Amino acid sequence: MGPDLVHLTAAGVSLVLDCRGPGLPSVVHWGAALDDEQITSDLLPALAPQPIGFSVDGTVRVSLIPEQSSGWLGTPGLAGHRDGRGWATAFAVTGIERDARGVRITATDREAGLDLTIDLELHPAGVLRGRAALTSSGPGVYWLEHLTLFLPVPERAAELLDFTGHHLRERQPQRTAFTHGLRVRENRTGRTGYDSAYLLCAGTPAFTNRGGEVWALHTAFSGGARSIAERTYHGWSALGGGELLLPGEVSLADGETYQTPWLYAVYSAHGLDGVADRFHRYLRARQHHPVRPRPVVVNTWEAVYFDHDLARLTELAKAAAAVGAERFVLDDGWFGSRRDDTSGLGDWFVSPDVWPDGLGPLIDVVRGLGLEFGLWVEPEMINPDSELARAHPDWIMSTGARLPRPARHQQVLDLANPAAFAHLLGRLDALLTEHDIAYLKWDHNRDLVEAGHPSSGRPGVHDQTLAVYRLLDELRARHPGVEIESCSSGGGRVDLEILERTDRVWASDCIDAHERVTIQRWTSLLIPLELIGSHIGAPLSHTTHRSSPLSMRAGTAIWGHLGIEWDLTRASGSEISDLSEWVALYKEVRGLLHTGTLVHADLADPAFQVTGVVAQDKSDALYALIATSTSASYPPGTAGLPGLDPARTYHVRPQPPGDVADGNAAAWGAALPWCTPQGVRLNGRTLGAAGLRLPVLYPDRVLLVRVTADPARGG
Repeated sequence: MGPDLVHLTAAGVSLVLDCRGPGLPSVVHWGAALDDEQITSDLLPALAPQPIGFSVDGTVRVSLIPEQSSGWLGTPGLAGHRDGRGWATAFAVTGIERDARGVRITATDREAGLDLTIDLELHPAGVLRGRAALTSSGPGVYWLEHLTLFLPVPERAAELLDFTGHHLRERQPQRTAFTHGLRVRENRTGRTGYDSAYLLCAGTPAFTNRGGEVWALHTAFSGGARSIAERTYHGWSALGGGELLLPGEVSLADGETYQTPWLYAVYSAHGLDGVADRFHRYLRARQHHPVRPRPVVVNTWEAVYFDHDLARLTELAKAAAAVGAERFVLDDGWFGSRRDDTSGLGDWFVSPDVWPDGLGPLIDVVRGLGLEFGLWVEPEMINPDSELARAHPDWIMSTGARLPRPARHQQVLDLANPAAFAHLLGRLDALLTEHDIAYLKWDHNRDLVEAGHPSSGRPGVHDQTLAVYRLLDELRARHPGVEIESCSSGGGRVDLEILERTDRVWASDCIDAHERVTIQRWTSLLIPLELIGSHIGAPLSHTTHRSSPLSMRAGTAIWGHLGIEWDLTRASGSEISDLSEWVALYKEVRGLLHTGTLVHADLADPAFQVTGVVAQDKSDALYALIATSTSASYPPGTAGLPGLDPARTYHVRPQPPGDVADGNAAAWGAALPWCTPQGVRLNGRTLGAAGLRLPVLYPDRVLLVRVTADPARGG
């Protein structure tokens, strides 16, 4: 391989860069792995486009950060100016450094007064990530509009999948054709957002869970973000991403640097399950990834809301311990004047009105029962009706001339203000120092509207996002044993950068099992199950008023980090007994669910979903057969069980307590032959290709299936 080409390869993926210069490198290939000995000078002419139909003579080389100076007239990778000049760049490469994992490219444009660094890393799981840093090296101020990295995809990637949603219905999939033109998904909410693209996927036509090639991008940032898919008439198709900057938000004086968020990219030859598998392997390999068993949580919110009373919460904690819970989380309402959502945010002192003896008595009860204690906080927000707002109105984000319109009776605390940052860090540090707290549920309950620095009036979403990261980093450094959950009106802040600082995400405020089937399925396309909070709610959902049996609520909730959000003091004896069995099952299988490979069957019947986790050594698996509506087939057809070892023989049978899904085939007069404790024994090839006959189920029911290798028959 000559100096003109850089080849990064891992886990069946290759990235090949054309570094002939003098301009920025372009991507020759990103996709299935190529043989290293084939990365020769012959590769470039083999893949070079014919130089006709371009805007300039010769071939247009579209780089990682496309520039108009190369003849590119599509979306530029860099937009900005220096008092109207320097808006068109022509970077020249000054250095290319290789190491075992990636490459660093440095470049400069002396006329524009800009220096550029691009870092690319290909991790052992096949996850590619990249970011760029732009430094001003000229007089005056460079006003940055955006800096975006692009990765090309082949023309056979003719279909796009991304996500949308809203509060209580996050991460809903939508598909479109990848046609000529520009598709831009912009998030201006100041947080990751319910309706963010989440993952932007391009794939071969009709790609599925298990089939087709998929190229996927995730912009890892918790503020404004842009995700881009562009296809041009002269054969260039690409996915891109970066931060969405507000006007005037980033200005670079001489020597100042702006760095983009990390852009994560995955290629899969095996459909969407291959995308998920790469991301999950990458996340699980991090040094700070949670490794101890994910404890069963009881959260007080839908049980008591703001009605805090020591006697009542003591009984709830006892009921939690009785069903096998391991962590008890006190939600909103414990501080200041916070008796409802209209006041008290910002006053992070234990309320003497509700807790005259402090939180100590409740913590003592909880710890005495063998449970960890957790606490809800919303540090970035402030109620105008609070002692902090009255003392420091200048700490509230605004344009300087007016306050933003309120949302949920709250405004946003300007954490880029050093005094506000220090105050908040001090209060949170004191809470964690003075109390035996193992867990913070960190909430963020409003969009950032007109979020500026009040002293200057300049927009501040970028600064606010980085300040939140610094705050979390400092708290984690001071209290490394405390786990933190990212919650944002439910699932409004779910991205890989917030997960560098937190231990799980709250997928949605909606814990109706019917809605959670879809929410959790698509959240897990990026995030492994152990990082997704998933709770068993009351029989009547608080957010949808839909009723569902415990088998559905629990049979859905175990596919994540299990919790309970239900006033157990009002549950019947039989409900408590059944719930205890589900908690026991979760404890038995969480090691499998939180380390294994997540798989989904491709079914023709839209009434059913089949979700499973297969152990890394393929010795064990658990599947959920989920009916979300009435099937058009009566009885239903068959479903394959994907991911098993084709050559091994497996014992297949229903898994108690999810073996009788209220309304299964037995209720109609005849049980399916395989739905017995004896089950059936078949090899993985047969189970994947022929599968199992699906049971007749009422809508919103789950049947669990356990599949274990049979050592007596070749396992």
